[in-house]
Amino acid sequence: MTTIAIISQKGGAGKTTLALHLAAAAHDAGRIALVIDTDPQATASQWAAWRSEAPPEVIDSPPPRLAAKVAQATEQGAEFIVIDTPPHADSAARAAVEIADLVLIPCRPSAFDLSAIQTTAKLVQLLRKPAFVVFTAGSPNAPRVYQEAGELVESFGTPACPIQIPDRAAFRHASAEGRTVMEFEPNGKAAEDIRHIYEWTCRQTGVSTSSAKRARKRKTAA
Repeated sequence: MTTIAIISQKGGAGKTTLALHLAAAAHDAGRIALVIDTDPQATASQWAAWRSEAPPEVIDSPPPRLAAKVAQATEQGAEFIVIDTPPHADSAARAAVEIADLVLIPCRPSAFDLSAIQTTAKLVQLLRKPAFVVFTAGSPNAPRVYQEAGELVESFGTPACPIQIPDRAAFRHASAEGRTVMEFEPNGKAAEDIRHIYEWTCRQTGVSTSSAKRARKRKTAA
């Protein structure tokens, strides 16, 4: 079983979008996936309600109950768990990091956002968990911006993920309909971005990506 924590003290970084899509990609790859929503705003839970119980499943949990919820989900067969956390909530972030196999820190490649992740970077370093900054909601065609942002977060002691999730209209359209970008536009660039970061995440946690590739071939053939 793999547990991924999505944390950032900065609001608007795309935490929920990344959490839901990673879980959806795991489901598409044939794994039993679950999102645990620790955000009082319950955005992930609302999205799940729009889907009328279609997978991936989303459950909520207060931070003190998070470890118990993960243990219970594991006993019930969950294979890939993604924890979505609220901004400006140290207790939720710490609880998620403590039980995660890998921590992903979404961040826009802008000066204010980059500065704001230093607190988050210090937390994962304190708890000695593998963590990467994932650049989100930036331009799809700005390699130098991502390079410079990557150099900056490297100086914070937390490396950048080599896969970015740029701002693409498909994310907004899909979310408004309670769908994933893989459902909304299976062969689009947004769906490709998500599949790439899911496969990269699997490699970081030692999980085979063969089932994901088979699932992608089946969709392409369809």
